[in-house]
Amino acid sequence: MNTAFLLFLIIVLGTLVITYYAAKKTKTANEFYTAGGGLTGWQNGLAIAGDYMSAASFLGIAGMIALFGFDGFFYSIGFLVAYLVVLYLVAEPLRNLGKYTMADMIAARFDNKKIRGVAALNSIVISIFYMIAQLVGAGALISLLIPGLDYTASVLIVGVLMTVYVVFGGMTATSWVQIIKCVLLIAGTFIISLIVFAKFNFNIGHMFDQMRTATPLKEAFLNPGNKFANGLDTLSLNLALVLGTAGLPHILIRFFTVKDAPTARKSVVVATWIIGLFYVMTLFLGFGAAAFVGKDVIVKANAAGNMAAPLLARALGGEFLFAFVSAVAFATILAVVAGLVLSAASAFAHDFYGHIIRKGNVREKEQVRAARLASVGVAVISILLALFAQKLNVAFLVALAFAVAASANLPVLVFTVFWKRFNTTGAVTGMLIGLIGALALVAVSPNVWDPVAGKAIFVGTPLISLTNPGIISIPLGFLGAFIGTYCSSKRDDAKFDEILVKANTGIRELV
Repeated sequence: MNTAFLLFLIIVLGTLVITYYAAKKTKTANEFYTAGGGLTGWQNGLAIAGDYMSAASFLGIAGMIALFGFDGFFYSIGFLVAYLVVLYLVAEPLRNLGKYTMADMIAARFDNKKIRGVAALNSIVISIFYMIAQLVGAGALISLLIPGLDYTASVLIVGVLMTVYVVFGGMTATSWVQIIKCVLLIAGTFIISLIVFAKFNFNIGHMFDQMRTATPLKEAFLNPGNKFANGLDTLSLNLALVLGTAGLPHILIRFFTVKDAPTARKSVVVATWIIGLFYVMTLFLGFGAAAFVGKDVIVKANAAGNMAAPLLARALGGEFLFAFVSAVAFATILAVVAGLVLSAASAFAHDFYGHIIRKGNVREKEQVRAARLASVGVAVISILLALFAQKLNVAFLVALAFAVAASANLPVLVFTVFWKRFNTTGAVTGMLIGLIGALALVAVSPNVWDPVAGKAIFVGTPLISLTNPGIISIPLGFLGAFIGTYCSSKRDDAKFDEILVKANTGIRELV
């Protein structure tokens, strides 16, 4: 039994033990969805960081920087800056107005089944979209860890494990898996970064000078344009990255796991510092992989570059460091997919089943059972879709999920709290146009169609040149909400003043 496989088993067993103990404490809907709201700011900050630093961050960005240089670092910048939007616009209002899901926040102002249904649909679609990226990374990673095990079997292994965590342990198990994974990921990344920095004599200037000749791109490696030659496409990508986090369901539900809004705010601050440290270190991962592994070896292991970080660990520290980093990467994927499954299951059980089908007349045990069944369904759908996306870079796939989140969810979250004229029609229209517009643009983009066989899912000519639809779909979402509001004579401003006070103060009942 090789070292990598042994550490892989230790990670799996450790997380299953956590799930076993969490299952004993997960009886009510509140415990299943939000861990009873009992996490501290530090714990939730670590869990948020663990949830956010996904396969896209660790595997995808390292590979993107190693293969394309400067352009890959756009992802690190965008993912980090996004938390300023979350901190200043979303975290406190969401915690003050919501209970279990994003739909709860919107329903606090608009008590309408259509809004709750569409919000739940958005959460499920975005979660599945995001999960595909994690499963693609998992498939490539386990195939590298266990020679002879094919991609399909690898994806199935992760799919089964993530379902077990959520079905039995709920948010408590998911949170602690994320916290432990965050600590391990930061430790592993720091060790590799330190070794890489030592190779360049602890001199940043020397490192950049060396990279001018260390890759086939030569001087161009440090300049933009290697991956994103179209300036409009680059802007579109960055818009999606910066605005998308504020609409991601699995991040938003983390604000319900703490007792109040100040603790939610502290969680974001803690998470931002941790995430910032990590994304600075992705520069060392990418540069190190480019210099000490090489493009040919990276592409041979995985055409999209997803295995650059584990291969760098092997080149610098031998089999043990490779094993440790691979095991941490696997824990990373497990933690994130568990959060995604939970957010989608919560949306289905709490919003669709509890409020629309059962009209709020549902027992807690019944709701938890529905959430567990939904977890299985979401996992199956995600696994099937991941089998078609094997050749795509995971950071790139996640960027598409960010575009959908920013287009479908962000406009309604912002207008619900800050626009008095906003009404039910505008909310439904904005969410649907944002969601359908983003998905339609992805469906006709170069991600799905390419004249050269093997470069995309289908062979053909794309209808648009944008690889990320954000620059079109995000304004579409806001425009849909705006036009929908003014095309309807319905007035929904009776609760606006109350919502504004509650969102900013946390007061639950106004006299």
